[in-house]
Amino acid sequence: MRKNSWKLSNLYLIAVFAILYAPIFYLMFYSFNSGGSMREFEGFTWEFYGEVFQDTRLLIIVLNTFIIALLSSAISTIIGVFGAIAIHYIRSNRPKGTLLTLNNVLIVSPDVIIGASFLILFTIAGIQLGFVSVLLSHIAFSIPIVVIMVLPKLQEMSGTLLDAARDLGASSWEVLTRVILPYIKPGIFAGFFMALTYSLDDFAVTFFVTGNGFSTLSVEIYSRARQGVSLSINALSTLIFLFTILLVIGYYFINRRSSRPAGREERA
Repeated sequence: MRKNSWKLSNLYLIAVFAILYAPIFYLMFYSFNSGGSMREFEGFTWEFYGEVFQDTRLLIIVLNTFIIALLSSAISTIIGVFGAIAIHYIRSNRPKGTLLTLNNVLIVSPDVIIGASFLILFTIAGIQLGFVSVLLSHIAFSIPIVVIMVLPKLQEMSGTLLDAARDLGASSWEVLTRVILPYIKPGIFAGFFMALTYSLDDFAVTFFVTGNGFSTLSVEIYSRARQGVSLSINALSTLIFLFTILLVIGYYFINRRSSRPAGREERA
């Protein structure tokens, strides 16, 4: 009976992954179609990948997207880490619960509402829509993600570890930099990569706060898809998907290395 249950669970997982990844592989497959459509595969070609790299405007948009993603992820990670530490060390349960609730509300709120709210805010504040507005909005919705990723690591940390550091004469800054931050490093990396992924993937919020002279990949792909199906979109999406896989693999190895026991590293 256990064997049959194991088979059913494996079949279920295979079906779920097939449904999720089949459209992606379909898109990737037809990015090499010389026929120029996704109806019938006529032959193999690199033509549409060449179009992507020859499109100067598109390359600038790609650069803008990664600059926004890296900057917003780095800044939101710094703010989110100190925010998580501050929330963790609040002694009163009511303010702590209130802050956690407000943090979680930002995560589950619809992107359309967040984007419209930022648009109204930037309009009232007189901030011109463009690079700055997109960067600020990405930092804002990434901070709660970092807080959620860092808090569990702080909760795992034993208070006796901090007491031992203070008994040995460590100052508050040394406790933070030499004990707390190294301990929660896996959570910091997880928060950074999650923020990076969300920033690269975001469309709804970015759509509201982009100006006429600035765009990101998600908005550009949407605008091009409305004009008609072009296999250059397939090629661009394939490149983004492969880059995302590299990010996931990189995060896996970084997380695996940082979680390895110190004794094993010294023997290695």
